[in-house]
Amino acid sequence: MKFMKLGSKPDAFQADGKSIRYVTSELESDVVVKVGEVQFYLHKFPLLSKSNRLQKLVPKSNEDKVVEVCMDDFPGGANSFEVCAKFCYGMTVTLNAYNVVAARCGAEYMEMTEDVDHSNLIYKIEVFLNSSIFRSWKDTIIVLQTTKPLLSWSEDLKIVGRCIDSIASKTSVDPASISWSYTHNRKLAEPDKITEEGTNYRDKMENIPRDWWVEDICELDIDVYKRVMIAVKSKGRMDGAVIGEALKTYALKWLPDSVDALISDDHALRNKSLIETIICLLPSDKGVGCSCSFLLKLLKVSTLVGADESLREVLLNRIGLKLHEARISDLLIPARFPQITIYDVELVQSIVNQFVIHEKSNWDLDVVRKNEKGTDNLILGHGSLVGVGRLIDGYLAEIAHDPNLNLGSFIDLSQSLPELARPIHDGLYKAIDIYLKEHPSLTKAERKIICGLMDVKKLTMEASMDAAQNERLPLRVVVQVLFFEQVRSSAASRSLNSHQSDGSQSTTNLDEECHNTAEENCKPLGKQLRQMKVSDELHKNGRLGKKNSKNSRSGAQLLPSRSRRIFDKLWSVGKGGHVENKSSETSGSSQSPTSIVPGDSKSVSSRHRRHSVS
Repeated sequence: MKFMKLGSKPDAFQADGKSIRYVTSELESDVVVKVGEVQFYLHKFPLLSKSNRLQKLVPKSNEDKVVEVCMDDFPGGANSFEVCAKFCYGMTVTLNAYNVVAARCGAEYMEMTEDVDHSNLIYKIEVFLNSSIFRSWKDTIIVLQTTKPLLSWSEDLKIVGRCIDSIASKTSVDPASISWSYTHNRKLAEPDKITEEGTNYRDKMENIPRDWWVEDICELDIDVYKRVMIAVKSKGRMDGAVIGEALKTYALKWLPDSVDALISDDHALRNKSLIETIICLLPSDKGVGCSCSFLLKLLKVSTLVGADESLREVLLNRIGLKLHEARISDLLIPARFPQITIYDVELVQSIVNQFVIHEKSNWDLDVVRKNEKGTDNLILGHGSLVGVGRLIDGYLAEIAHDPNLNLGSFIDLSQSLPELARPIHDGLYKAIDIYLKEHPSLTKAERKIICGLMDVKKLTMEASMDAAQNERLPLRVVVQVLFFEQVRSSAASRSLNSHQSDGSQSTTNLDEECHNTAEENCKPLGKQLRQMKVSDELHKNGRLGKKNSKNSRSGAQLLPSRSRRIFDKLWSVGKGGHVENKSSETSGSSQSPTSIVPGDSKSVSSRHRRHSVS
């Protein structure tokens, strides 16, 4: 820390209790200066020789009498006045970053200018500020902190402005030119440390990070911090990512971790002011300035403390640009009254809507390219979209546990993303299954509606096997799952046979089977069943040939009785046996084709008699 010594005489100030201070001298005191609760018994001559203000207050006609002067509004109080008085006596005074502001304001109050005496206190303090304090990184920050109780005086004397300009200028310096100490404890690693010895200058400078300054200015109050950050940004030399890191560090330091502390009456206003200031200071570069996780935390806090709605819109817009970087836990924002859900689903819906708006232009462009590149390339070109699809499916699985989450909110959020966001529907199936489990009171129609959100064609083998055994799903959905699993198995079997006869065509045949299956999926389920042809060779004796039995029927053996019966009915369609079934769940029409295995009339009649469990 920089310091400056003034005067050469020994300190002769003494204290008598807490309210009386005097100078030990052979001469009696002839002036009493009252500063607050403290009375100073001093002498006129040394004071009047340095202070123009005291020259005005002490009448010259009363030289032989003790004069009392009241200075209750003295900036800095009794300690500040004592520094000025010691300078007047020529006693030793040490100025440093902690007391220089009070001394400068006191000297201004006493009018200790060059007009009164050469090299007066104001001049010496200004020399110290300009030559030492403002050239020191940490001393400048300390001085800026000490201006808070004397803000009005400090502003008039331009101490605050000069401190801010000094700090902003140093943050913009090339790290290779930094020669002063700083604090850097965040994720402290050896390459980030400045070693004083045993390291050459080049290695020392290369280890200085670009955000070396962010921790030191976190000590500032939010109002001063805002002014410093505005000055740093105005220099135009600071990367948006570094600005974002600075704001994140400040928020982590001052925002409480618990929700109760965040919204408590004692700190609610301060936290609201803090979060609104940080949002205003977000870097203009929306793409790289702050991580999506940090932005979502700001949104969570701003929601809890009731920040300005326009600032929340700013956050929503920024988050929409980077939603693909978020995690599920980031979206779990607690709901506020009068919402009855655990989490604020409406807020997440707004975020997704913003994301869709930002991505819409890219989707339109890629749709034009679809015919040229094909669907696979289209999906690869939508990495962020697919990532958001997985994110929202995971979020749906989390909020599905909430018994107060209504079906409409679940459906609206799941449908807010385009089809391209979900090339696979396993995540959506999981969320739907959890919702069905946690909301057993859903009607038959409601279960059909929510299950209609997923496309069984986009389920993986594992998800399909689970869905086929899921008693919570409507029977129609189970039939669709089994049908498309049969198609997939049949396509795989034919591809294997083709590979054995002509290895060069195996991949092509499998792709053609899948393509044909995708086209058939657009047709009613009943028509798909009628059109599906399975060779008699593969179905001889009600099972696959030994060669392919492991690939095709292993899944069916694991199914419960209900699903296995449906699977067997589908498997025997190729033999041409059909029976009418009036269940509306197993077909899109009033009738659905099923198969009759000869000699199994008892089983058929039994199935006709069972009530629907869907």
